[in-house]
Amino acid sequence: MHRPAETAPSARWFTGGVANMLLATFAFSLMNVFVKQLDRIPAMEIVFFRCLVSGLICGVELSRRRLDWKGNNHALLIARGTFGTLALFAFVITLQHMPLATAVTIQSLSPIFTALIGVFLLREHVAARQWLCYGIAFAGVLVLKGFDARISTLYLLIGIASAICAGMAYNLVRRLREREAPIVVVFHFQLVGIAAGLVFICFSWRTPGPWEWFSLLMCGVLTQIGQVCLTKSLQAERIAKVAVLNYTGLLYALLFGIVIFGEHYTAQTVLGISLVVAGVLLAVRYGKPRPPEVIEESEAAVV
Repeated sequence: MHRPAETAPSARWFTGGVANMLLATFAFSLMNVFVKQLDRIPAMEIVFFRCLVSGLICGVELSRRRLDWKGNNHALLIARGTFGTLALFAFVITLQHMPLATAVTIQSLSPIFTALIGVFLLREHVAARQWLCYGIAFAGVLVLKGFDARISTLYLLIGIASAICAGMAYNLVRRLREREAPIVVVFHFQLVGIAAGLVFICFSWRTPGPWEWFSLLMCGVLTQIGQVCLTKSLQAERIAKVAVLNYTGLLYALLFGIVIFGEHYTAQTVLGISLVVAGVLLAVRYGKPRPPEVIEESEAAVV
């Protein structure tokens, strides 16, 4: 009797959800490369064009699905958009003034701040062993600062502020997840970014060159591609299986930093990055699992 061939373990592991997560991470990493090349353009101007392109795409999707773009929880939506915009603005600054992998590493502290803010905002519990994991991650930041002269205290604090604002935005997304359609939440983030950027460029505009126009366009397009692939991944697979793949972005950042920007990383710098990643992953591993819709919106929409 003919027996069907068994699927190889590697084939079972490399599913469509895994492929979409890897594509999402690659898209976001490429976006960071384009942002870093825009060192002549003010950070808020970059935020404006990034949000403008993504906002137009979101607007088309809202129209197609015939959803009310205004939403119902206006104060929370504006607050979520404000913290998301601040997080993005600060992250762009760190990308422009830090080595690529270092900026991405500091931004990856956001899950820790999400949990810490959740203690006060959502009255969630943090397990005792998670505090040890947080300590490991912050020890990694201290190693990065202590052994890399390219990281100034000012930009380190701006990077941490970005992660804190992202953590606040994530918690607001969680408050909104049963009240608003996800696309409405994302759209309000873009609206706040557009509004803030408009105010800024009215007083401080720097005309982009041809390559800079292309880079600004790609920032918005790649963001949207990343969001779509990330959403598909988290809808198709268990979070525990694919969420960890999000940290392949650090490998891309190291590679792009060395090949494209000629950056170098010492053994101590790599140790610091490894401590941050290990601390965050362990904290997520020992923390309470988050529902799919939380990660879908938070991880995709802020950076």
